[in-house]
Amino acid sequence: MSVKDARRLRKDATDAERKLWSALSGQQLDGFKFRRQVPIGDFIADFACLSARLIVEVDGGQHDAEREKDAARTAWLNSRGYRVIRFWNNDVLANLEGVVRTILTALHDHPPP
Repeated sequence: MSVKDARRLRKDATDAERKLWSALSGQQLDGFKFRRQVPIGDFIADFACLSARLIVEVDGGQHDAEREKDAARTAWLNSRGYRVIRFWNNDVLANLEGVVRTILTALHDHPPP
């Protein structure tokens, strides 16, 4: 995936991605810096805190059919030292506070080196 693809994905973000980005942007989470639609290898991560090597993915209903691809992608990212956490769109939309708490816990459980 290219930078051009990442730009297009940023522009075409889902409601859940926009809502989560509003909570992650501007180092609002204890000073951790997140980027969105980040190219990493052949993949584009929805959100990434590169210093903490944490990837946050927001999946919609279409991802049920994508489970195998998601598992391979997660394995590839894990093999390169990234941790991946996933949330469903409806979780972000209905429980943003809980999603943010989960992300904060992941950040503090494995702080940057």
